[in-house]
Amino acid sequence: MQSVSKLPASAQRVAELLLAIGHGKPVILLPASGRTSAEAAAGLGCSVAEIAKSIVFRRLADEHAVMVIASGAHRVDEHKVAALVGRLGKADARFVREHTGYAIGGVCPIGHPGETIVLIDQDLLRFASIWVAAGHPHAVFNLSPLELLAMTGGQAVDIALCDAANPATP
Repeated sequence: MQSVSKLPASAQRVAELLLAIGHGKPVILLPASGRTSAEAAAGLGCSVAEIAKSIVFRRLADEHAVMVIASGAHRVDEHKVAALVGRLGKADARFVREHTGYAIGGVCPIGHPGETIVLIDQDLLRFASIWVAAGHPHAVFNLSPLELLAMTGGQAVDIALCDAANPATP
């Protein structure tokens, strides 16, 4: 892993935003891609559950972006999300970039050009620190779940898809 000196433009923008809001941890570039939670966890030496992946949906009623930030160990239950915000549609690459300012694979939970509805997997709250994308598939930064809630204005909710064989565990 390397730290900041030569970040891609989108990751540099995140680093500058973090500096402006007083977040003291740097944007880090992974040696290999962090497009998947497993790749990011391997590069950081943490568990997949400590990777907070950002998934963007399109709310059908008004074309509003809905970002779900989920533990890398979970699949998102779209029905639970829809029950909270309304019917959902898929967000294509153009929609994601237009509404978040980032490309799929590196969508950061902060720094969006407009308002985004943010829902955060309540299971992330059990960790002291988590890792999120920093605007590029190789860039991440570390923060606490409470910092994530504060930075995004999101709410912690149950969005994990439960295993049909054992509905009590996500």
